[in-house]
Amino acid sequence: MEHTPYTVSEVMTQTVVAVGQEAPFKEIVETMEQWKVSALPVLVGEGRVIGVVSEADLLPKEEFRESEPSRMAQLRRLDDVRKAGALTAGELMSTPALTVHAGDTLAQAARTMAHKSVKRLPVVDGEGMLQGVVSRSDLLKVFLRSDEDLAAEVRTEVVGPLFGDAARDLEVRVAEGVVSLHGTVRDTALLPVVARLVRAVEGVVDVTFEVTGARAAPAGNAGAGAAPADAAPRPSPAAASPGDGHERRAGPG
Repeated sequence: MEHTPYTVSEVMTQTVVAVGQEAPFKEIVETMEQWKVSALPVLVGEGRVIGVVSEADLLPKEEFRESEPSRMAQLRRLDDVRKAGALTAGELMSTPALTVHAGDTLAQAARTMAHKSVKRLPVVDGEGMLQGVVSRSDLLKVFLRSDEDLAAEVRTEVVGPLFGDAARDLEVRVAEGVVSLHGTVRDTALLPVVARLVRAVEGVVDVTFEVTGARAAPAGNAGAGAAPADAAPRPSPAAASPGDGHERRAGPG
């Protein structure tokens, strides 16, 4: 199968708003408000990413405005207490920054976002230079693929290679991203493999089967004929993915 997975470079936003490490607190808030983003890469030099400053990094200043945290709270939340007194992006940012590379797959980026509970990731090259930003909503763009496009890929990348000439006995239908296979298969034991490969096609929401099939007669029973046709099992539903918004670019602050 020749199809290669979609990569971050195919869906990322290349125009990114960012700030320099000396950007003051108020400028950071104004930039977030202007560009409607909840986090900003922090850059040095010609655009190397050294951290990310988010709304969560800014909130302690407001949280601790009315009263000093208790001694116990200070011990439990040393980082937040420090950020409450911070004045610049360099003092506020989380570092090192969580990043991805343009050549990473969407699955790799999605795993990083899920495991680290972040909504967007800076995209960097081998030297750590900013190339773009990928967000949850960017990762969901694969689900905008047309049903016709998905059906064509399932036929050429899954059904054809697995079933060869017998693929003509299977009809591939796609509606709202859900793939359904209809017809006859020679061996229903292949269906779990088919389900896994179809779900690996990016943009597929789920896969169902409306097929019948017959396995070859066991050795020693030649002439007894094929086993009766049996209905194929329906694979379990696929998991869903989270999403988020877009960003745009300005130079370092």
